[in-house]
Amino acid sequence: MQASTFTLATPDGVSLFVYRWLPDGLPKAVVQIAHGLAEHAARYARVAAALARAGYAVYADDHRGHGRTARTPADLGLFAERDGWKKCIDDLWLLNRRIAADHPGLPIMLFGHSLGSFMTQYFISEHGDALAGAVLSASNGKPPPIAPIGLVLARLERLRLGQRGHSPLIQALFFGAFNKPFKPARTAFDWLSRDPAEVDKYIADPLCGFQSTVQLYIDLLEGLRETARPSRQARIPKDLPIYIFNGSRDPVSDNIGQLIGAYRAAGIKQVVHKVYPDGRHESLNETNRDAVTRDLIAWLDGVIGQRRSATSSSG
Repeated sequence: MQASTFTLATPDGVSLFVYRWLPDGLPKAVVQIAHGLAEHAARYARVAAALARAGYAVYADDHRGHGRTARTPADLGLFAERDGWKKCIDDLWLLNRRIAADHPGLPIMLFGHSLGSFMTQYFISEHGDALAGAVLSASNGKPPPIAPIGLVLARLERLRLGQRGHSPLIQALFFGAFNKPFKPARTAFDWLSRDPAEVDKYIADPLCGFQSTVQLYIDLLEGLRETARPSRQARIPKDLPIYIFNGSRDPVSDNIGQLIGAYRAAGIKQVVHKVYPDGRHESLNETNRDAVTRDLIAWLDGVIGQRRSATSSSG
């Protein structure tokens, strides 16, 4: 495996930091990874290495306000001062086009975890034709009824604290209940994984677990609202294979059945859902992560096999 990094310049002057893992031989396809909130792309090195051993090239950028794309610690937790959600989607498209240029003709699959999964949901309604498949890890369906109230509160908090302000109220609305099912909890992040070593690594990482700005929460709530619209879901290509997986105890995926139903109602033909019993939020960092990774690779291989069969039969 060959690992490297590079930066991509966005139209508005942000330098996206990108990780790239290449197999030793010619890749059979490319997996583009969109990471979650308050983490970064380097945390996917383990699954990227497994994918590379299986013959896949892997690219993953640090979102705006995350990882090494954030210019300073003060920039952590802010997508942008304006249009942050759209800019993040555009960043994924920019990287997607770089991948297509690097690997002409190769199928590209987009993998999104948590926040990245919601970006992926939106992305496939805009650019689904550019993908051979999409994977949603720790995703969810339509936002709960309280979400509009949360958006109003976040806008009020922005008036009080400014765009870059940090609101304990909004933080609690988003994450306050996640750890409750796991009491007595050893840490505030036990909801991430049953593996205490993985939880401790997350806590010790200065680029993980930071508080997001009020503006990011507004961008996220507005983005989730738009992503869940049936009219937007109807724009997803009907023949795009989608793989959805989550732990049964993941607090983020409590409404995942609604998403699966919405996709099927939209006429999407290949929606596969896998639930891991007792798993928490980060399936790829769970105690059964090797099985989760094997299942992911098996699904990706199946998509590639389907494409090859379709190509050979049509030829």
